Amino acid sequence: MSNCESAASVAGSPARPAYEALAEDLRRQILDGQLRAGERLPVEPELSAKYGLSRSTVREALRVLSSEHLIETTRGVAGGSFVVHPNASQIGRSLEMGLGLLAASARFTVEQLIEVRELIEVPAAEFAAARASADQLDELEKTLVDPTDADSTQIASCNQRFHTLLIAAAANPLFDVLAAPLFRVLSTRFARDDASPQFWEEVLGDHREILAALRAKDGELCASLTRAHLGRLRPTYEALDRSAHAN
Repeated sequence: MSNCESAASVAGSPARPAYEALAEDLRRQILDGQLRAGERLPVEPELSAKYGLSRSTVREALRVLSSEHLIETTRGVAGGSFVVHPNASQIGRSLEMGLGLLAASARFTVEQLIEVRELIEVPAAEFAAARASADQLDELEKTLVDPTDADSTQIASCNQRFHTLLIAAAANPLFDVLAAPLFRVLSTRFARDDASPQFWEEVLGDHREILAALRAKDGELCASLTRAHLGRLRPTYEALDRSAHAN
């Protein structure tokens, strides 16, 4: 992007504060790869002159980017503002916070949350059938606790761990980044401590079948079983959602 284009994009946003427009322009350059991880941004006086903005405005824009974990500012002779290397855990936390706020404000429904979960978890299960290690399969086996021998909190925790391990077995970190915050929002908003023993027995049966398909390396079956399992979870989530709103 040329200097003229950068300045124009900032100047062309009169409806919002200048620091927000500058932050968006720099953010776009980072996300487009024009500014790469580890690259140093121009210093404040240079940015101020380039965009025709005060140094305090530039400083505020850099604070915004820093809060988004897109840049890191250091002091000293060799200091400055540097584009940060992507951090999966930070991205996951940001996604979780955004999803949590939207879910708390009822901006989307439990049905929509589960639809997105299916889009992530079903293909991940198919990949996991081909990629899961022996150790990962053993860890999945450990989550299959007998509902009659454990309390509801332990059962719910093991259930969540099964799905987390299933995603991890797909060996694609993007699945982890997308799924982890979604799982946490679902488990926080829709606690299943009051679910019936029959519900947990059905969950355990589904998990056993999915694990058997993983061990057999049958990706198509694993995906099919996972889709059916999530479909069976839907009514319980919907009932908990109705109960929460009724209260």
